[in-house]
Amino acid sequence: MMTQDATINAELATLNGFKLRCPRCYAAFEESTKNDGTLVCVKCHFPMLLQDGIWHALPVERATYYARFIKDYEAIRTAEGRGSTDSSYYLSLPFVTRTSHNAGQWKIRAATYRYLKQTLLPRIHSSLQRGTCILDIGAGNGWLSYHLAQLGMTPVAVDLLTNDMDGLGAARHYDSHLEHPFLRMQAESDRLPFCDSQFEAVIFNASFHYAEDFSRTLREALRCLRPGGTIIIADSPWYADEESGRQMLVERRSQFFNRFGIFSDSIRSQEFLTDERLDQLAHALGLRWEYHTPFYGLRWSFRPLIAKLKKRREPSTFRIYVAKKMA
Repeated sequence: MMTQDATINAELATLNGFKLRCPRCYAAFEESTKNDGTLVCVKCHFPMLLQDGIWHALPVERATYYARFIKDYEAIRTAEGRGSTDSSYYLSLPFVTRTSHNAGQWKIRAATYRYLKQTLLPRIHSSLQRGTCILDIGAGNGWLSYHLAQLGMTPVAVDLLTNDMDGLGAARHYDSHLEHPFLRMQAESDRLPFCDSQFEAVIFNASFHYAEDFSRTLREALRCLRPGGTIIIADSPWYADEESGRQMLVERRSQFFNRFGIFSDSIRSQEFLTDERLDQLAHALGLRWEYHTPFYGLRWSFRPLIAKLKKRREPSTFRIYVAKKMA
């Protein structure tokens, strides 16, 4: 049975007004004849199930492909102290106390969110009418989707993780605080279960660097955008020099093995951005990037200088990249 505030068109399925397509073969869905809330592809018969408030749009072969990555990632996130059993923790995100787990990372997320709210989101939602549709890819526990819903927008949270502490399952903490709980989808960013041109914006919030192929992931996001829609890439590490990023990967791989006993490299994520990579994407996809630099504090600002004085590699920088889909 459906547990979310979701409505299904019983013929060719739509979900809360969003037209769906099969992530495996791209055909349409229809409601199962079992009348159990399951949506079934009319061509390959892939079943999209609703379980504990999450729609599962990951075919079994793709779930198998990501199984080790999900296992390793969840183990690392648990060891890092992610998540809580207290709803107040999730409701406060991205704002945490200095003594909270991963407070430094949440400080970055909070500064980015303030900038999004004050500067970028008003461009997308300028008329302040309800219903601006935003695809939140790599949504994690759904904190950004929660804030977007509070602002009167219509977010859809997409992630591979569904656990109750750090994945989409944790978004249950937001349901009673919203008039309409936002849709949650377990899906991969390269095979989204949505038909073309339905969203005003796609936001990659600290998630774009996990893509295995930047071009493929962006093409899929652009497919889902309406003409004139906005791509936002936030909080993915950027380096001026490709070699600095490669050194970071070597260091991190060693650190992960020493700390967690795993290398965390079961899928070949791109892991970082450079101007050259972004320029290549812009040329290939007909994009024009603008970038924004929220203020993350004096200590963060001085990191490149300190690294240079100590003859260390260049540290990562966070920016927000924005581009429009051409009509």
